Amino acid sequence: MKKTEDKFDLPQGTLDLLIMRVVALGPIHGYAIAQRIQQMSREALQVQQGSLYPALHRLEYKKLLSSKWKPSDTGREAKFYELTVRGRAQLKTETENWTRLTDVVGLVLKGTVEGIG
Repeated sequence: MKKTEDKFDLPQGTLDLLIMRVVALGPIHGYAIAQRIQQMSREALQVQQGSLYPALHRLEYKKLLSSKWKPSDTGREAKFYELTVRGRAQLKTETENWTRLTDVVGLVLKGTVEGIG
């Protein structure tokens, strides 16, 4: 993960998790998903359309998201995404796995090993 002026590249495999987390908050269209991720990360993460839309299609294909075309706030039709039951279960599992992973990586970075100071 590289940092450039307080912006980060997403580690491989985290985009799907972030998308599912945002979509879990309620129906939302693609552009708004990218904006919400940027907002929730305090501007540190920016998801490019070239990464976002393939990820949305992949999550739909896996039946983790469903979608419907509806008018957006601008009045134009947009595809709104929702988390499926399967998607909610996947989000829960991936969130738990991510939390465990970051805890373990944190231990290694702190250099704490029983018996070693």
